[in-house]
Amino acid sequence: MFLKSLFGVAPDHLDLYETALIHKSASKLDSQKKPVNNERLEYLGDAILGAVIAEFLYNRFPNQDEGFLTQMRSKLVNRSFLTDLTNQIGLNHYIRSNTNNTAENSHIYGDAFEAIIGALYLDKGYATTKLFITKKLLANYVDLNEVQHTNTNFKSQLIEWSQKSKQEINFETTEHVTGDSRNPSFITVITTNDDAIGKGAGSSKKESQQNASRKAIEYLKSINPESF
Repeated sequence: MFLKSLFGVAPDHLDLYETALIHKSASKLDSQKKPVNNERLEYLGDAILGAVIAEFLYNRFPNQDEGFLTQMRSKLVNRSFLTDLTNQIGLNHYIRSNTNNTAENSHIYGDAFEAIIGALYLDKGYATTKLFITKKLLANYVDLNEVQHTNTNFKSQLIEWSQKSKQEINFETTEHVTGDSRNPSFITVITTNDDAIGKGAGSSKKESQQNASRKAIEYLKSINPESF
């Protein structure tokens, strides 16, 4: 019932969507003892989502250059944006996971969203998937004007603050390998004047630094709202 309401059409192959909502930490075994989770569907959904949004932006902004289009697409497919979208449409309530890993937790909802897109593509085809993304999601849940004027590069914002305020900031990133050595996580701590002002995790150095920068900006705004 939820999927039919979400997509506007009834799913034909429910097993695809069930798999799309299984994070690798909650993998189950199939009849051949192979783990079943949403990683492959996520890979597919990522490509489909990127293609649909690229075409949408190309047609929506006919006078903008490649740089603008690339930046807009990046904003619309980044993990934090997809996580917010997952929560808005209520998909987060159906995701299965068994992990306490901070870096993994930051990806679970966005990954599941991409996996659902992959499942819809396999089940209903490109045209239906494109219609869902553009007419249901982008039309009802995304303010393109707001996205256009939102700077999501938190690290660059923090560096700009340090230059204006003449405060030196330092990024210290360390790698943490858990049970699955193929998927290391990274932790970044940001300090100024030897005081920690932000800490963030991610599956890459860049992501952990962005998350730590976001936390640092939130902290700096809390003690001085006029600092940004």
